[in-house]
Amino acid sequence: MSGLRWLLIFVPIAILAKALQWSELIIFATSALAVVPLAGLLGEATEALAEQTGPRIGGLLNATLGNAAELIITLFAIRAGLLDLVRASIIGSILGNVLLVAGFSILVGGLKNGIQKFDRSHVGLDATMTILAVIALSVPSIFNAAIEPDNTRVEELSLTVAAAMLLIYGLSILFAFRSRNHAAPEAAPARQPSPAGSHWNTRQALAVLTLATLGIVLMSEFLVGAVEPVTQALGFSEFFVGVIIVPIIGNVAEHMVAVQVALKDQMDLSLSIALGSSLQIALFVAPVLVFVSLLMGQPLTLEFNSFELIGFTAASIIAAFVALDGESNWLEGAMLLVVYSIVALAFFFLPSAI
Repeated sequence: MSGLRWLLIFVPIAILAKALQWSELIIFATSALAVVPLAGLLGEATEALAEQTGPRIGGLLNATLGNAAELIITLFAIRAGLLDLVRASIIGSILGNVLLVAGFSILVGGLKNGIQKFDRSHVGLDATMTILAVIALSVPSIFNAAIEPDNTRVEELSLTVAAAMLLIYGLSILFAFRSRNHAAPEAAPARQPSPAGSHWNTRQALAVLTLATLGIVLMSEFLVGAVEPVTQALGFSEFFVGVIIVPIIGNVAEHMVAVQVALKDQMDLSLSIALGSSLQIALFVAPVLVFVSLLMGQPLTLEFNSFELIGFTAASIIAAFVALDGESNWLEGAMLLVVYSIVALAFFFLPSAI
């Protein structure tokens, strides 16, 4: 993460660009670059607190705040009424973790270390839960077509499914806590703490956590406010920004950790970060956004279009196959990256109005 801290210079630049009303493209680019190190600092502070509070509370902190940066960005998008962007970013985060992060980690790890082995039971459980998430997110999308135009029923279905997803996520955390008492620490439900930030005490970690969160809130407001002008100026669709750009901005620091541990031949941890983060988005962030959006007066329904569901389903199936044999090689990583590139290219050409 320390290698990205120089990007903090874009925080004052973004504030200056907004104050002086520079072009929306400059505001978008600088605020996006500023979010990257702030998200990394947020993650380090969370991990430092996790080390201070013990495995149970620490695991809960990691599970809750692992995707805080992206959650903040999407909340501002909901407030701005960009609900299609929010839904696209949910799918994009899952695709990015399962295909891009896991793929790049497996590729570079395989090139350096040859065939790498991992705990098939643990990674397989994450892959199974990913398929469960596909089913949970697909049901409202498919059945809403028959329920519409009764918007009240559509919202009720989404709220019910969201509650069920939060229940499953809570049970997965409980299972991980109980497993940790009888097995290795790799049984965490989401990303694992790293040594980064371990030199901070509790007060310092809380201070960094607060400042990083405030910085992300401010940069997210700038970023979301510039989305529509930038997409029109560059010819990007809202789907492309949501599926590709927003997830990368919010998760670069975490992605780098997954790649670094893969290079150290720790594929259990690397895949746990990639798949665990995708599960956190699907089973925690998405349901939370459904409930919060209702309070904000901008109801977000779990109604994804067919293109998003196709990409999500394909990614979950591939993750399941990779986890089957308990080992990986660089060719599997290359295949995941090719699939991600194809999906990204398809969303690039997809118009916003579909």
